[in-house]
Amino acid sequence: GRTCAAPAPVALRSRLSGALAGAWRRARPQVLLALPIVLVAVALAFGVSAWRASRVNETMAALDAGRDVAVSAEADPALLLARVRFLATRSRQDEAEPLVEALERRGAVRETGRARAMVANARMRLAFDLLSRSDLDRAGPQVTLARQDYRRALEARPDDWDAKFNLDVASRLLRDFPDFDRKSGDA
Repeated sequence: GRTCAAPAPVALRSRLSGALAGAWRRARPQVLLALPIVLVAVALAFGVSAWRASRVNETMAALDAGRDVAVSAEADPALLLARVRFLATRSRQDEAEPLVEALERRGAVRETGRARAMVANARMRLAFDLLSRSDLDRAGPQVTLARQDYRRALEARPDDWDAKFNLDVASRLLRDFPDFDRKSGDA
């Protein structure tokens, strides 16, 4: 004797497909009802995201065009960087500092490095202006602060050649004018 038994995999497959077909028949109305709701929710989420990105881009364009637009410290990092650039190019680095700190708190390392370099550049422009007017007492702290900012920028962006070069310039100024370091200190 031979025994004829149905192959187990075929029977199992048949039962499984029957169970799945039954489950689909029961769940299909709920799935068909939920699907449009889910699709509408996803479309709304994408729409809100696009609207927010559009607002950020509009604000950045306004800042680039030279319009003074206030920006919250909770804003998008790219927008904070644009505001820092706006302020730094207008020698308003004291107003830019809280935004740089906001970037730092949020962990936006690359943006923080760029922002630090922008503020440092503004400080160096001010220092050169003061030096051209022989105002060494006020130029010294600006050079010292700029050097500190360049160092911090390089911590975030070690490949920033401009920050490296400008750090060297600030360091040479401090070397050439030793009274700067003694009067303002450098950490």
